[in-house]
Amino acid sequence: MYDLAWFRANFDRIAERLQTRSNPPNLDGYRELDRRRRAAIAESEQLKARRNAETVEIGKLRREGVDTSERQQQVRGIGERIALLEAEQKAAEESFREMLTGIPNLPHESVPVGLSEADNAEVRRVGEPRAFDFEPKAHWDLGAELGILDLERAAKVTGARFAVYWGLGAKLERALINFMLDVHTREHGYTEVLPPFMVNRDSLFGTGQLPKFEQDLFKCENTGFWLIPTAEVPVTNLYRNETLEGERLPVKLCAYTPCFRSEAGSYGRDVRGIIRQHQFQKVELVKFAHPDHSYDELEKLTADAEDILRRLGLPFRTVVLSTGDTGFSAAKTYDIEVWLPGQNAYKEISSCSNYEAFQARRASIRFKSAKGKSEFVHTLNGSGLAVGRTWVAIVENYQQSDGSVVVPEVLRPYLGAEVIRKESGGVRRQESE
Repeated sequence: MYDLAWFRANFDRIAERLQTRSNPPNLDGYRELDRRRRAAIAESEQLKARRNAETVEIGKLRREGVDTSERQQQVRGIGERIALLEAEQKAAEESFREMLTGIPNLPHESVPVGLSEADNAEVRRVGEPRAFDFEPKAHWDLGAELGILDLERAAKVTGARFAVYWGLGAKLERALINFMLDVHTREHGYTEVLPPFMVNRDSLFGTGQLPKFEQDLFKCENTGFWLIPTAEVPVTNLYRNETLEGERLPVKLCAYTPCFRSEAGSYGRDVRGIIRQHQFQKVELVKFAHPDHSYDELEKLTADAEDILRRLGLPFRTVVLSTGDTGFSAAKTYDIEVWLPGQNAYKEISSCSNYEAFQARRASIRFKSAKGKSEFVHTLNGSGLAVGRTWVAIVENYQQSDGSVVVPEVLRPYLGAEVIRKESGGVRRQESE
């Protein structure tokens, strides 16, 4: 969200930059609203000056004994017109503010201009995809054969795009969560938080999901609560309507939560397996940074997320999103994409974004500088990592010709196993089913 005065003062430059986004907003309505507001202000100021002059003149005439009733009636008429103009100005201001909530953030100048993900620019590539001496399988086949992933029973219990993990499959998910939290808290300097998994409308407005993306959320019927789409929402809003001390910045928080997304508009994409689910687990990294240092913090946050993949020995690449692919609230985003041999493709496993003051202004999160000045912080977040997709990457990259999966060395203390085999898996479907 924008500062209203700054938006008006820089309207043309903002409009030009927003045109680089996909589906750029039509700003004609804003121009008309601002024209009406300015016209109301100009006429109101003229009438106030006229009323003041008339009031002085009426006072002078009354002292001279002149009947001023007609002129007083005219002044009352001027006052009524001023009141109407002020109401019109206020209504325009409110409409303008409401419309501003639907305008995306400005892409940072370093973001490559482009129309879609095809214009994203690769920043680095780490690790080489493994050369298999057999045809690698996708995780949905491997998981079913090992008895650790059950999509059919999940569909029976709930519906499509849900999963049940069995045995070491479930334990691998839990091991990844604990491993990620341990690395981020013990070595990367984050403080762990366990937030609520439901949030209110103000929280979703603060981080930019509402009002524009309500169709992407799950709302709890007959309540004012929504299931969280990511821990970004509750963790960022921990400081809503608060002022932080500048010397505390950056504040670095991490959280494990389940995440819930309707995936509206995504049908037909990643329909098999667990790449795109309605419910999934994630470890999220959130930062509150000084505006002068937020882009340095973005690089560090991205490196922290990448470090998990490095430790797991998973090949990945990092791309900077183009203006046409950058999310609504973000000013700049890096996507980290892990290699999945079963699908012969890189798939996103983390998005690391700097929102600058866009979320902080919506959520009223400020900091006080050493000189006592109050400013909006810059907020950042990124997955560190999406747990289900990391599960997929391990199963597919570490699969063996006999159908087993080698456990990455750093996970073995958490999992208590070096290899996942059929006999150590979970429950397969019964013959009667």
